Amino acid sequence: MRFRGTYRIVFFFLLSFLFGTKTVFAQQTEPVEILFLGFDHLNQLANGTPQAEVFSSKKQAELAKLNAALKQFAPDMIMVEVEPREQARLDSLFRLYRSGSLKLTDLNGGRSETYQVGFVLGKLLNHPRIYGIDHYEATSQSLLSKGENIELFRQGLQKLQNTARPLKKAVQQDNLSLYDYVVAINRPAMIQLTHRLFYNMPALVINGDFSESGVHSTDLSKLDKAYIGAEFISLFYNRNLKIYSNILTAQLKNRGRKLLVIMGQTHVGVLQDLVEDNPAYKIVSPLSYLEPKK
Repeated sequence: MRFRGTYRIVFFFLLSFLFGTKTVFAQQTEPVEILFLGFDHLNQLANGTPQAEVFSSKKQAELAKLNAALKQFAPDMIMVEVEPREQARLDSLFRLYRSGSLKLTDLNGGRSETYQVGFVLGKLLNHPRIYGIDHYEATSQSLLSKGENIELFRQGLQKLQNTARPLKKAVQQDNLSLYDYVVAINRPAMIQLTHRLFYNMPALVINGDFSESGVHSTDLSKLDKAYIGAEFISLFYNRNLKIYSNILTAQLKNRGRKLLVIMGQTHVGVLQDLVEDNPAYKIVSPLSYLEPKK
């Protein structure tokens, strides 16, 4: 009888250990949540009119509404379009901003979403730092200008411009709130439209060349002009692969569990594609916070 009771105790202990270990393991392997928020860069809204001014009381109220919505996500890491090599400068500016020693109106580029959302939200959440995860390589839309089937690419570019430009103009004229503009360009259909233009359609363009006046910052001496459109895609894709690497390594080093990544909207589609293939991550739609179901 004594041994039977001992067996029961040991059996109970083993069950408790196994279920307890399973629970801890499950907690440790929960995917990291990542929310991508795309912007048409705020510092490019200015057109000389008071209505387009990011620092106007109206647009500041709209940004406050945006930050309040994002605060509900409660990210523990905020990542912005600044290169890691500039982290020391970013840290210095954020410390000054948190302490009240720096106003965004006095900061060069202070209209940018890096500061208007990254810094403001970071201060609201009492974060110690904002993380730079960009890898800067300039590539302009006008770089791809010659080749067979170039008209198909131009038609796609025109479709994007016809969709996006009226929205931007409405924001500049105060006919559309900045908050609603951010919602609009982060809807799946808009992200897909942008993504197809830069990462799919250019592959149709062959036997061409890049414009001599097009902006780029990489070595183009070894281009395969027979596949000029694919070369164009590779410029965008290569940059985003490095941004993706920066996101992964920053998260790994700092053990973040809820990441907010603030980038230009053209980056969102490709970064989401990369993250979707990574089981360690779970994508959270910004619309679940910006347009919550009632």
